[in-house]
Amino acid sequence: MALLAAVVLSGAAARFLPLAVPAPLVQIGLGALIALVTPTPVSLDPHLFFLLFLPPLLFLDGWRIPKDEFFKDLPIILELALGLVVLTVVGVGFLVHWMIPSMPLAVAFALAAVISPTDPIAVSAIAQRVPIPKRLMHILEGESLLNDASGLVCLRFAIAAALTGSFVLHEAVLNFAWVALAGIAIGVVTTLVVTTLNAWLTRAGAEDAGPQTLVSLLIPFAAYLLAERVHASGILAAVAAGVAMSFSEVARQTVAATRVRRNMVWDTLQFTANGVIFVLLGEQLPSILAGAVETVRTTGHHEPWWLAIYVVAITLSLGVLRFAWVWGSLKLTLLRARRRGDHPVSPDWKIITATACAGARGAITLAGVLTLPLVTAAGEAFPARDLAIFLAAGVIVLSLLISSIALPLLMKNLQLPPDTAALEQAEQARAALAIAAVQAVEHMQSSSPHAADADFQAASARVVDIYRDRLDGLTQTGEVAQAARRSRGFEKEVRLVALQAERQALHKLLRQRAVHGAAQAKLTRELDLAEARLRA
Repeated sequence: MALLAAVVLSGAAARFLPLAVPAPLVQIGLGALIALVTPTPVSLDPHLFFLLFLPPLLFLDGWRIPKDEFFKDLPIILELALGLVVLTVVGVGFLVHWMIPSMPLAVAFALAAVISPTDPIAVSAIAQRVPIPKRLMHILEGESLLNDASGLVCLRFAIAAALTGSFVLHEAVLNFAWVALAGIAIGVVTTLVVTTLNAWLTRAGAEDAGPQTLVSLLIPFAAYLLAERVHASGILAAVAAGVAMSFSEVARQTVAATRVRRNMVWDTLQFTANGVIFVLLGEQLPSILAGAVETVRTTGHHEPWWLAIYVVAITLSLGVLRFAWVWGSLKLTLLRARRRGDHPVSPDWKIITATACAGARGAITLAGVLTLPLVTAAGEAFPARDLAIFLAAGVIVLSLLISSIALPLLMKNLQLPPDTAALEQAEQARAALAIAAVQAVEHMQSSSPHAADADFQAASARVVDIYRDRLDGLTQTGEVAQAARRSRGFEKEVRLVALQAERQALHKLLRQRAVHGAAQAKLTRELDLAEARLRA
């Protein structure tokens, strides 16, 4: 109850703070406050944490991420999700071992692996206050979907090396291939099998929103557990299941009411799980900080402020490596485009810096570092475990602070060219839909048994006029098209004012008890759907 109450309060607290503080930092602070006033701390089981939170959130991200944009930027996403993770593990691992010789190299690599994945939840929360370009957000979301798996796989190898004292490269490569490919295959197959069976079961009767929503909630857990059962990546299985779900939706039409109700359930689940993750992270911080005095002795020092130096050094090294990799990746992408005969525009340095600063770490990093074993294969205490946990927690908080401060400054007054291709594609699709609607109504006018009824013909003409007006605005080009878009913007503004007046009138009728029951619910739903359509 306390964790959920903190999630509810975090939104209001973030709005009332004088500075633009993203919700995750507020939630971390509230979690730490809960830990200080609650006598019984939460015992965080990392494996249970992964099972409860990761499958549904990653499934939903894979389901909702725009597929065309994802596959268009897939080379850049893979370079960030795979190449940058390997560079981070090697570079930061050697740096940590150099700074803290008492930490074995394998443990340093494990720490580097667990802090390599970025957290899309934190960046999305910051993006609610900062106008991050859509394409950049799609790249960051795609990166975070894949680098969780690559980072945790590297963590698994590093832990195995720390426990056994040996590491075989070709075995690690084969293991990584199995973990990735089997995880993706299991996720896709799980979604296809479940959705096919579900369609077969519902074909005989009317579709019910309740069972359909429950089926969508069970798919990510099934994919995750099946993949983990065969020692594949449950994370990649959940992501692949979400991607396959979007294609399955295209192949099989779902009733509109089912989609609306299902989306409401998933939105609530996403909001709750995201918030609880960061509140839990904050709840764990006081106990981690309490052991700082003992932990610092592992480094060969006695002053706790050395830990702060190490956290700053690790975070800065992550930023430098990320900036260098992003710059090189974008340059390579531009070179490939020029070889194809394209003439791409070099990205603004602010975009490159923003991409580097957007690499905030989150609760997945903390849960991953808590999976470090307590003892080695020889029965001895796992070396520098508490130190690794402290450093990971420090990197999470500092990276969130840097992203919260740097991204608003970098995105301020940044002028980006409009995505005219996407706008034109959407308008062409709307025109095609309007043409299909006009043709259907005209066919109905000639074939309906009410064709001779004057009232029916008048009603049909009014519907056709609505679509023809829409077509007139969508089929224009040049300055005429810009004027039409401007006119539609004014129309949207006026219609929102009208809807607000309708809503106020309805509230007045409710207070007067002039309308109630089913009529109230129906009118409220009609206004909500109309407003949601205008604001989409």
